[in-house]
Amino acid sequence: MQLPYYIDLLGTLVFAISGALAASDKNMYRDIFGVAFTGFVTAVGGGSLRDMILDTRPAWVADGNYILVVTAGVLFAVFFKYYIFKFRRTFFLFDTMGIALYTVVGVQKSLEHGVSPVAAIILGMFSAVMGGVIRDTLINEIPLIFRKEIYATACLSGAALFVTLRFFGVDDNINAFLGVMLIFLIRILSVKYKWTLPKVGSPKP
Repeated sequence: MQLPYYIDLLGTLVFAISGALAASDKNMYRDIFGVAFTGFVTAVGGGSLRDMILDTRPAWVADGNYILVVTAGVLFAVFFKYYIFKFRRTFFLFDTMGIALYTVVGVQKSLEHGVSPVAAIILGMFSAVMGGVIRDTLINEIPLIFRKEIYATACLSGAALFVTLRFFGVDDNINAFLGVMLIFLIRILSVKYKWTLPKVGSPKP
């Protein structure tokens, strides 16, 4: 098992926590199934869609460790939610770490399946953000990708860095670390300094 496998498991864990916390914050914690389901689809949703596009079996179907990791993440969120919610930035950090990890795993898996570098960058972003889109839809929130925050752009930047460094022969483990750090840094700075992309105005009558 290589480093990306453990990165994928860590990303799955972080997204499971993120999804379960989001459900808990919406008072869905009264139904443990609702919390567990939200955590599960947040954790595996983006990766499953990516794998279906790549015409391969989703990792959680083939490897029971993913189910164990999702279960651990949901239980962690359930038992420690009151402590976590005292620090409101915790959810943001879990979500940011999740998209960063899933981006680098997604782009590397895509490259290993022989897709073009540009397609790999897009699939890396896709696998990172779709879990959050599903999560926010389930809890009746506007998905982050549709808000003014820099979100998907951070994933694209990290994925592009990974592909560029690989082109120059840099080791994938170093690529993964630098890609994760770039995504994390962009998200942190964009929220702190309220960076946004240019708005597209309404057409004039």
